Amino acid sequence: MMPQQLPRIGFIGLGNMGGRMAKNLYNAGYPLIGYDIDAAKCTALAASGATAGNDTAQVVENSDVIMTSLRSSDVFCSVAEQYLIPNARDCQVFIDLGTTEVEKTKELATAFAEKGATLIDAPVSGGPHGSETGTLRIFVGGAEGTVEKCRPILEVLGEPKYVVYCGASGTGQIVKGVNQLAMGLGDAAFMEAMAFGVCAGVDPTAIREAVGMGDGWRGQFDRIAKRIIDGEGKTLVVKYPELPYFLAAAKAAGFEIPLTEALYEFCKNENYEMFDNMNRPSRSFWRTLTKDSETEED
Repeated sequence: MMPQQLPRIGFIGLGNMGGRMAKNLYNAGYPLIGYDIDAAKCTALAASGATAGNDTAQVVENSDVIMTSLRSSDVFCSVAEQYLIPNARDCQVFIDLGTTEVEKTKELATAFAEKGATLIDAPVSGGPHGSETGTLRIFVGGAEGTVEKCRPILEVLGEPKYVVYCGASGTGQIVKGVNQLAMGLGDAAFMEAMAFGVCAGVDPTAIREAVGMGDGWRGQFDRIAKRIIDGEGKTLVVKYPELPYFLAAAKAAGFEIPLTEALYEFCKNENYEMFDNMNRPSRSFWRTLTKDSETEED
């Protein structure tokens, strides 16, 4: 029996996450062509042995499975509408590895289906380290049969037990929202608790020693407290750039997520700009909390 031929993979978006994922797929034996608007990233991919494409259309033309790792919902939707859908053909599979608005995902899935192609939403969690080591968590939504055919590809990128099928189109993005809100709201709660003590005039080291340095939630608090003491409070993230995605999804489904709304509005109303851990423009919750305190960071 002839060995089954591996599908040709196209990879669009070769940044901190995508570049590492693309290399892992190539190293696993998949024929791979990648593209990024940053020519240096294409050069780096070519140096690993994979093929660097000249543009997005060429990647789509020469691939069976096209994967994207783009920085925002708006960017992915723009690329999909301008380049992916117009060039899609029957039986192609498109896998969105980024975080995208739920309703937009559903709309795009319908548009791909009209071209005979399939869109899978498969947002990932685990950061650059997880993408480097192939230990990402992957939340997968879309046609179950197509997802299962693509599972070997996804399991190159993620820990197999954490590559989880969540349901129909859009559910991968919903579960990614659960993941992001659990992290963002949790860290925001610990920042606010720390700010309560600091703004009231207590030495932050004393707060850490009294409340942190333990297991469970105390360990999580300790992590936040240490970074604040080390002068890194203003770099702590609460997933601010993605909060509107989840608010929109909740509104469309007819329910409320009041803590998320309050966090977003609180940060939006101040102007402490920063970049998050994915190099996206964001807002510093810690700086907003401590803006009137004599102990706020320089």
